[in-house]
Parts: sequence; structure tokens; C-alpha cells
Amino acid sequence: MLSAQAIERIDRELTKFPADQKQSAVMAALAIAQAELGNLSTETMNFVAGYLGMAPVAVYEVATFYSLYQRAAGGRNRLRICTNLPCVLSGAGEAAEHLKHKLGIGFGAVTADGAFKLEEGECFGACGDAPVVLHNERRMLIGMTPAKLDELLAELAK
Repeated sequence: MLSAQAIERIDRELTKFPADQKQSAVMAALAIAQAELGNLSTETMNFVAGYLGMAPVAVYEVATFYSLYQRAAGGRNRLRICTNLPCVLSGAGEAAEHLKHKLGIGFGAVTADGAFKLEEGECFGACGDAPVVLHNERRMLIGMTPAKLDELLAELAK
């Protein structure tokens, strides 16, 4: 299911918690699995549950509660733009509309070629650097003007 390297990373996370509290590493384990596989299928979540000694439903609850987990395939480049009020007041609304126009899709959609998925995001904790875009849940991009968004799309299209 997961590579030896991914299992090693999960095992490192497990050392941060008491031996009888393995389930405390569930968020890290899901993030590691998603980074390797691109999304969290039911099979992947079941694997994580078994590895951590948890009921599968407990893993599903975590994966469905937090928006950073992707449970469906789609979009090699997931772009999540913060649309909370502080970001909107700093240009996120215009940035979001620019992305929608350039990609030809709305929020929650994937481009026809599968290259991009566009999503709304909740606060990323960088209001002073708005507009903020999160790329594939790992890379935070700040001050994303239309010109910077165009540069990003060109970079990711390569």
C-alpha cells in the first residue's frame, strides 16, 4: 500500500506519542499517505487504520473533517485559495476570479486535462500576506496578484 519510506516516516511520527496512543499520529499518517499517493482512498484509510490500530470509521472521521485531505483523485495541481474576509479585503476575490477565468473552471472542479483542481480554502493563518494560495496542501504562496498567478500557472503547466 505505502512505500517503505512512507512507513518509516509514519514510524517516526509514532515515536512522538506514548506507545499506547498510536492513534495520535493519525493526522500525520494521513498526510504522509496523501503526499505519496495523491489522495486518500478508502483502501488507504483502511490501511492507516489497521497500521495505527484504530477503527476505520475513526480515520474516516478525521479525513472527512479536515479539508486538507483529498479523498478523491483529480487535479495533479490542487490550488486552494483563501476566501475568508481578511483575504477577500486584500484581493483574494479578484485573485479567485482570475484563477477561475484562466483555468476555465469554478471551485471544486478539475480542468479537462486533469492538471488543476481549484478549491476555496479556510484561513491559512497568513492574512497579512493575502491573497494566499495553497498548492497541493504543501506549498503556501503569498501575495498572489493576477500576474503572480499567471507565473504560477505557467510554472505548474511545465
